[in-house]
Amino acid sequence: MRLYKEMSLLLCAVLVCVCLAGCGAGGNAAAEADYQIYYLSNDETEIIAVPYDTAERDPEALIAEMIAGLQTTPELLEYQTPIPGNVTLTNWTLSGGLLTLGFDAAYSELEKTREILTRAALVRTFTQIDGVDTVAFLVEGSPLTDAHGEVVGNMTADRFIYNAGREINTYEKVQLTLYFADSTGTKLVPVYRTVVYNSNILMERLVVEQLLAGPNPASGDLSIGPTVNPAAGITSISVRDGICYVSFDENFLTQTNPVTAEVSVYSLVNSLAELSEVSKVQISVQGDSSANYMDVMPLSVAYTRNLDIVETAE
Repeated sequence: MRLYKEMSLLLCAVLVCVCLAGCGAGGNAAAEADYQIYYLSNDETEIIAVPYDTAERDPEALIAEMIAGLQTTPELLEYQTPIPGNVTLTNWTLSGGLLTLGFDAAYSELEKTREILTRAALVRTFTQIDGVDTVAFLVEGSPLTDAHGEVVGNMTADRFIYNAGREINTYEKVQLTLYFADSTGTKLVPVYRTVVYNSNILMERLVVEQLLAGPNPASGDLSIGPTVNPAAGITSISVRDGICYVSFDENFLTQTNPVTAEVSVYSLVNSLAELSEVSKVQISVQGDSSANYMDVMPLSVAYTRNLDIVETAE
């Protein structure tokens, strides 16, 4: 019963059927505007796109401009700002296509439905900007976690499905086997993570997003470490003839964790190979597989599962 209630809550919250402001001429205005700023409906059941025109094109200046708009009470009374008055956006940074938003402790007190809608509104607003590929949330300097204690990680607009037909999106619960680094950074350790996900999202994307999010700090297991630069953005994922093609942005080539190249690459390969339709994994950067990862692992190779690098229980 508790799981049913949680699933119902998540379903209701993430069903962000985006309503354009007004209809007829108003709807055309939204479609023709440079951008949209997403607000919340007063009943907190959906997010609403409001047309936003600006001559500004510099990404950082545009982010600052949109933040001011998101914190300003809308003129139409049926909308409300996604960032409520008791929550403070204390800082933000843009680096390598990742926009990181830092909030004070009050953010963690938001009711679950409101929090998910707030995330949806902010992510959909900022990812319209050229130069913003993903958005991450920090609360008091720590990565945001969801209702299950899992790190939310970097988010893209498709994380929050826009369903113009107002059909109900289905959500499912799955247990993933993810491979993270051991304390030495030379071996992999399997971690079993239960995730509630939208069935419209590719399972392969879900796996990679969870790897980018890293180990769950709430688990208290400090011997398990991340394997991939969390700032790396996913540019595309597809599966053909048993090969999963994963393309990242340039941040993937910058390793920020004390792990070997083999641990980093095989954390992706082994985790994806746990899916029945994946037998090999081909990694690229912006679609280019000519580089050598950490000068060691050629990305031109379609890698198969490597169990020799997995730490075994003694």
